[in-house]
Amino acid sequence: MAEIDKSISFDGRDIRLKVGLLAPQAGGSVLIESGDTAVLVTATRSEAREGIDFLPLTVDYEERLYAAGRIPGGIMRREGRPPERAILTSRLIDRPLRPLFPSWLRDDLQVIALTLSMDELVPPDVLAVTGASIATLIAQIPFYGPMAAVRVGLVGDDFIINPTYAEIEAGDLDLVVAGSPDGVIMVEAGANQLPERDIIEAIDFGYEAVRDLIQAQRDLIAELGLTIVLQEPPIPDQSLENYIRDRASEEIKKITRSV
Repeated sequence: MAEIDKSISFDGRDIRLKVGLLAPQAGGSVLIESGDTAVLVTATRSEAREGIDFLPLTVDYEERLYAAGRIPGGIMRREGRPPERAILTSRLIDRPLRPLFPSWLRDDLQVIALTLSMDELVPPDVLAVTGASIATLIAQIPFYGPMAAVRVGLVGDDFIINPTYAEIEAGDLDLVVAGSPDGVIMVEAGANQLPERDIIEAIDFGYEAVRDLIQAQRDLIAELGLTIVLQEPPIPDQSLENYIRDRASEEIKKITRSV
């Protein structure tokens, strides 16, 4: 796959997308960057296992100390278990991603987001959410996307897209908006006694940025010569439904009439 770079700017804050640079053996991969924070997101798919009646989707967000320029030393030379922040970020990726897969899909799916570098200014979590959508599209997995997420902060009277850690700490709002072309999918927020009107405005403000990221993903997919996969759902087996209808429908009608 040829290397392609794209960039989109929100008030001077750039989000850069790089495809074809890393993880070529994955079904789909993208390196998404903002500032000096870089997250590699991959998506893979395997055939469905027999007897599975749910979507076996695994989302894993991973951080390593080297991303912040630290190497474990002393007695503990290995990384410990994932911190709570990593688990919550995995859930943040999963929540807007899972509903956009077709309800009939039963293939094993795995999405992994690995933070390669962190500048301690730009949070990597919303970058990982958007990267998960791009990797899924490149992997040609059936998907009702694209999907993207941004963080909205409020400093003074101004909304900010993807604020830094310092701006989040100083502001009165920390809101994550994820959406698809059809609208907002997920909202997660913490606020300091803000009126409902401000929250609604923040969601609308964030969704405008989400739409820009969705269009950037569409442009990227077009450059790669790919299409968004939307397969026809399989024809369900009607034998059980017909069996119950033939043998129980009249009895059920009699019971309901008597009640």
